[in-house]
Amino acid sequence: MEQREVHLDAKQIRVLAHPLRFRLLGRLRLDGPATATRLAQALDTNTGATSYHLRQLADAGLVVEEERPGGGRERWWRSAHEVSSWQRDNYTGDPDATAASDWLEGRALELMVENAEAWQRARDDESPEWRQAANFSDYGLNLSPEQLNDLQAELAAVVERYREAGPAAGARQVFFYMYALPRVDK
Repeated sequence: MEQREVHLDAKQIRVLAHPLRFRLLGRLRLDGPATATRLAQALDTNTGATSYHLRQLADAGLVVEEERPGGGRERWWRSAHEVSSWQRDNYTGDPDATAASDWLEGRALELMVENAEAWQRARDDESPEWRQAANFSDYGLNLSPEQLNDLQAELAAVVERYREAGPAAGARQVFFYMYALPRVDK
């Protein structure tokens, strides 16, 4: 990957805010390079739609073609970045990009819930080590915006340290979520 993180510009966020494109990019990030045919099979869609949406992602700089020795006519795609980030306020004055930001945030929350529920259904079949290691915590803190930014930066640095260390024996993909938000009375 050329760059680990992309800060989505208005065009990129509008392109990514599509259900199939979101799933395609996620699959490439989690499982690595693939062809449109393999992605279509994995995502239960058709190759034509998959190819079209991969090209849309490529035009926005979110995926790139990967050269494969002896690859023949197959086109292999990979994510251009490991992480996408954005700040909703960056799209002020662009209602389409703002709506895309809102859609992506909502979909990310849905995906987090889906992953947590999948773990809950599967955990009884997991080893005691994985059941003990996986947990859910929430904290209520009184922080200023500056303190919250500092906390998130420190936690991101810890996550990055583990990413750079690489997998240890017995490692598998783990979803680690950080979602810090101020309390809003309902």
